[in-house]
Amino acid sequence: MLRKTLMSMLFVFCGFAATAEQVVIAALGDSLTQGYGLPEQDGFVPQLDRWLKEQGADVNLINAGVSGDTTAGGAARVAWTLTPDVDGLIVSLGGNDLLRGIDPAVARANIEAIVKTAAESDVDVLLVGLQAPGNYGADYKTAFDAIYPDLAELYQTGYAPSFFTGLSAENDPEAVRTFMQPDGIHPNAEGVARIVENLGPLVLDLVAVAGQ
Repeated sequence: MLRKTLMSMLFVFCGFAATAEQVVIAALGDSLTQGYGLPEQDGFVPQLDRWLKEQGADVNLINAGVSGDTTAGGAARVAWTLTPDVDGLIVSLGGNDLLRGIDPAVARANIEAIVKTAAESDVDVLLVGLQAPGNYGADYKTAFDAIYPDLAELYQTGYAPSFFTGLSAENDPEAVRTFMQPDGIHPNAEGVARIVENLGPLVLDLVAVAGQ
């Protein structure tokens, strides 16, 4: 990243040897990120943090998940989430927009604002997608589902098609229930572990890029 390159040049100029710094990644999201309904150690961020460290990543993962948050909430707080020490940002928002039937154009504008703010702060992004259910109609689903791949391509961010990919290799809705809490919305500890196994390699890519 530019700011780290400049810092390294400054250290060399001043006669000091530059050393590698721990990569700081903030996970901006809602209850899925925050770890709703689970003991702290079983939530998404703690499990992902352990997985990354098991892979040898020197990373500090920050839980910036707020239960109930919409894309608007994420856009409102992204600026103060991106403190100067943050190198990378995982963006996983949109589920509460779906629950409220928020216009996909509004959700898109909010997520784009988040990605733009990260770009302006020289922070690399992994954008985690979400697919709308069919009960809002085909037009709504098409518009909402396109938000994430479109913005990832436009801003050249990392991209994961879905937070829930990996819960069922057979894409069997009945099998997925095994990995969910009783509310049918939030994953249980085993479900989170499967999510982490799926998203982990993409987060490792983010750590590698953000640490440059």
